[in-house]
Parts: sequence; structure tokens; C-alpha cells
Amino acid sequence: MSYLDTTHELYKEAAMETQKNLCCGPRTNQHLPDLVIPDIMHEMNYGCGTTVHFGDINSDETVLYVGVGGGLEALQFAYFTRRLGSVIAVDRVPEMMVKAQANLKLAKELNSWFQSEFIQILQGDALKLPVPTDSVDIAAQNCLFNIFKEEDLLKALREMNRVLKPGGRLYISDPITTQPIPESLQNDERLRAMCLSGALSYQGYLAKIAEAGFGEIEIRARRPYRVLDKATYGIKQNILLETLELVAYKKAVPSNGADVYAGETATYCGANDVYDIGDGVIIQKGVPTSITQKMAVHLRDLNQGDVFVTNPTYHFVGSKNNTSCCCCCG
Repeated sequence: MSYLDTTHELYKEAAMETQKNLCCGPRTNQHLPDLVIPDIMHEMNYGCGTTVHFGDINSDETVLYVGVGGGLEALQFAYFTRRLGSVIAVDRVPEMMVKAQANLKLAKELNSWFQSEFIQILQGDALKLPVPTDSVDIAAQNCLFNIFKEEDLLKALREMNRVLKPGGRLYISDPITTQPIPESLQNDERLRAMCLSGALSYQGYLAKIAEAGFGEIEIRARRPYRVLDKATYGIKQNILLETLELVAYKKAVPSNGADVYAGETATYCGANDVYDIGDGVIIQKGVPTSITQKMAVHLRDLNQGDVFVTNPTYHFVGSKNNTSCCCCCG
């Protein structure tokens, strides 16, 4: 039995009986007007963080959600789209699909605006999505891709890239590791299926996303997820896992690598009104300007006292488009 089969069996169990310690860490419920989420959806929220960023979603967009789980985030996406078939949810586990359908029927009873037909649930695999090329505006996955070994992770990310329209957005919430995970834990198929031992590093995950064809990445959140402790897992030191939430755009990858926005800013404090760094990059005096990680490294290397560069917050809020340098900060 492969590690993917082990994952299938684990989530089959999770569909039939709620697994309270599977994946999800502590979080607060998100509230929207006239949206009532059935309790069972909260109980079956087998994710980490969220892929539903409320300020981003347009009603005319079509969403692909991979790994439907109890249906919570598919329901949240449907809250914004409210069109027949506007949310496509794909899952590999028939028992989970049945449970999600039942949960959505409960949601229909609690929400007068909701129609079950807003969400289409398809059986399929993240490694071969049953969705046409260039057909969706948003693709999302929560706490799924980290179970994949690296070759399968790249395949899954490329599939997401394939189905997105040009300029489309990939929303990810997944665990990452702050230290290398011992091979013995990586090879434990059940731990991997539980989203505990397959995580890549921050830089390693971003490299895979760029390799899959996403040229721009926004880091929306990075926070503690779990700790693999020495006593429980028989390892030499505790390993902190973090939840990483990001948005990646289907656009050409620059020759020097993807543009990553992680909350760093540059502020010009000199005598002129603007600071021209070359290549069309202009920083206005006194105004913090969002910059890519590549540009932050470049400015720090210049070590010019009249440009103040902040450290990453890893909570980028999408403010890069209000300055003249946003499209050329690579």
C-alpha cells in the first residue's frame, strides 16, 4: 500500500467519524453576514489556517477547491460566488464526498441564500484533476499538498497551474517545517497522512511553487502549527511546524526567480522626492513601499542610509499595487 493509499484510508475514517486531532490547530471562527456554518463542518475542518481571503473574491469567479473535507471552505467560497456550479470541489475519497454532500444539505437548511447546486463535487485526484485547462479563476487547497512527496507535490502544483486561467490565483494553506524532518518520520506513512511529517521548509515550498509556473507569490500568514517533540517522536530536538498561507499567481516566472512579497517595505528618507534604484523601480520619499524579497536583499546589500528596509512580517496584505514600483520590484 502506497502512502497515498494510507492517506485515502485515514480520510475515509475521518469521514465516518470525526477526528478531533487531525490537521487543524487552534483558530477562531470566521463570521460573515447571513452565513451560518453547521457545527459538523467546524468539527470536520481538517485544515490549517484558511484559503478563503474575504477581500479577494469576486462574484463572477469560478473556484476549484481540492480536498473538499467537510465542505466548510467550499461553502465559504460559494457565499461570495452564488452561482450554479461556481465552486468545483474535488475529492479522492467517496466517503468524504458523501459526507460533504450531507453537510451541504444542512447548510441549505440554515442559509436561505444557499443552493446546493452552487457547489459541484467531483471525484478526482489532485495529481490528475478532472477539470479543463485554463478554466478556473481560483484554485485552493488546505493542508493537503504537504502530504505529497516532492515529485508528487510538483505534479499537483502543475495541475493547479494547468487548470487556472492566465493570471489566475492559487490559494494555499499548508504546514512548513523550520528544521529538517528526520527521514524516519518522513517515511512514516500515517504521520505523513496526518500532515505531521511531509512538510518542506519555507524556501523549499516556494521553490516548488515557482517551478510549477507561478511567477508571483504573496505570503498572507505564517504562524505556529504543531511541534514534533523529542519524547513523542524519538528525535534529537523539538521541531516547530508552521502554517503558511499564500496566494500564487499564474504568470511567467522572471529569469531571476519568482517575485515573493512577504511584508517587507522600503522607505526613502533622503533629500529628494523619490529614489530611483534603476530598472524603473521608484520609491517615494516617506512612503513605505511593498517590495519583493529579492529587492529587499538588493537594497540591504547597497547599504544606503537614506533607504530604510523593514524585515519580513510574513503577513502581506496586498498593498503593492498603490505605488509606481509594484510591478518591477524584482
